[in-house]
Amino acid sequence: MSVLLIPNITKDEGLAVTRQIAALLQQYGVPVLLAEPALKDQLPGVPVLPEAQAYRQAGQVITIGGDGTLLRSGHDCVRYGKPVLGVNLGRTGFLATCEVEELPEKLRRLAAGDYTLAARGLLAVSGVDAQWQAQAINDIVVFGQTRMHPMDYCVYCDGAFVSRYRSDGLILATPTGSTAYSFSAGGPVLDGAADVMVLTPVCAHNVHTAPLVFAAGRTLEIAADAENRDPCYVCADSGPAYVLEAGERFRVTAAPEKLQLITFRESEQFYAIENKLMRR
Repeated sequence: MSVLLIPNITKDEGLAVTRQIAALLQQYGVPVLLAEPALKDQLPGVPVLPEAQAYRQAGQVITIGGDGTLLRSGHDCVRYGKPVLGVNLGRTGFLATCEVEELPEKLRRLAAGDYTLAARGLLAVSGVDAQWQAQAINDIVVFGQTRMHPMDYCVYCDGAFVSRYRSDGLILATPTGSTAYSFSAGGPVLDGAADVMVLTPVCAHNVHTAPLVFAAGRTLEIAADAENRDPCYVCADSGPAYVLEAGERFRVTAAPEKLQLITFRESEQFYAIENKLMRR
């Protein structure tokens, strides 16, 4: 099986790291693929296939960039059922945990099949009328169109009223996304293997407001208060925003699919937290 390379051409200047990865894998007897037609002449000898064909033919996917690069390609990896390894050229690397200096050792182990898969849960979001649907690896965010005044939201769990929030917005994060926007807004860091989701308010106008953790089997509904002056917006993983009019609501559940991350140590997430979060 081949390895599909997904480089971020902005971060990998001149495709230097992508070339290094291709050379190492080929040295270890593993063929590589690309799915970006614009790169056809950049890596001579590397086949460039249509995206769907490339994903189907690949055994694993390697993204070269950072967490954002892996996040964008991660949805395709979920769709085609392919495990992914992220090479970090960014500033953090909670998802893209392979550093450039680790490439020779980790790619050797990848070629030998000496790795494990860490399954990460996703969230599914939809409008109650089912006219809008999306999935999130990191988070689902609801926010107003202006910071001039807060919006009111009501949260329901399995049909039961949970709480009312007056805030700039709400974040519903997966354990994977708990170290992203939710963490910046005061949410807890969750074990990536936990079967839960966390609700974190953004700049809530209540000193007693705290994040809430829900079992992944729950169904949450978030309603924009009918008295809100303006519509709200909902987006999954910073994707296209859905307009939520005053009085409307949307639903969040655990998605049936999982993202499979290629890892080389059992404590990969905690190693990243200790070395890339706590020591910054």
